[in-house]
Amino acid sequence: MAHFLFIDESGYDSGPSPYGVLGGVTIEDRDVWNLIKAMQDTEVRYFGTRYSAGQTELKAKKLISAQVFRQAALAEKLAFAERTELAKRCLERGAGAPPRAIAALAQAKLEYVREVLEICSRFRCRAFASVVDKGSASPGTDHLRKDYAYLFERFFYFLEDLGPDAFGVAVFDELEKVQSHLLVSQMDSYFKLTIKGRQRAGRILPEPLFVHSDLTTGIQVADLLAYILSWGWRLKSMTNPARPELAGFVAQICRLRYRAIREVDTNPQFTIWSFAFIEDLRPQAGRETEADENSEAQ
Repeated sequence: MAHFLFIDESGYDSGPSPYGVLGGVTIEDRDVWNLIKAMQDTEVRYFGTRYSAGQTELKAKKLISAQVFRQAALAEKLAFAERTELAKRCLERGAGAPPRAIAALAQAKLEYVREVLEICSRFRCRAFASVVDKGSASPGTDHLRKDYAYLFERFFYFLEDLGPDAFGVAVFDELEKVQSHLLVSQMDSYFKLTIKGRQRAGRILPEPLFVHSDLTTGIQVADLLAYILSWGWRLKSMTNPARPELAGFVAQICRLRYRAIREVDTNPQFTIWSFAFIEDLRPQAGRETEADENSEAQ
């Protein structure tokens, strides 16, 4: 059995996102088409038409931005049939739609996202993520970035627990050409030249697939996951503020996490969750070098 890990990034640019997130969602090969059909049916039920028809993409920042929540509050909670009809009219009219139609479309967007995450739960999808402090120093390009390595580690544990026939394929949103080549090269080195990488190559295809996000439903789900975690998921050590209106979506996503148990040091029952917070992307050697330089400077 093959499991596709659809992967997307959120918040790594210089924008206002509080954290960078490399997020992924697994879908078993036998479920991919049925999940796609379920999501397409959900689009039509909530928007009265395919929202993503043509070149329009179902991006998280269009579906659950702070502005969408404000627009949804412009009207009372609308009945399903009326909301769908008004949402369709709003999509057809664009900027000229009246406030009630704008509110209907915003409410439909929020309900659509809730339903998508429920669909993922029904199809036994699992969520994986490396959440990164945006203040972390650049790790350089010589090795596979730590957030990728953590993501592959947790994906490997998931596959390992499924049994000897489970195999994984990483599917990325297409990056700029130079970045794509760099990632392929880094993954090649990781899976061939490191001990852990060689072990994990027995479960994960070392060469990733690249797709266009607007044409690939799995990437659109990964985009939602990464965006929600950046703006809403927090551990005690994560001090950047969260958007409280995303709490319901965060709870849905947390139910998709995978919990692996492994022996670590002297603890035979160490819990490793599929979400990891990374404060520093650099390898240990790089952090020690900086510490030495700072000590000398003092």
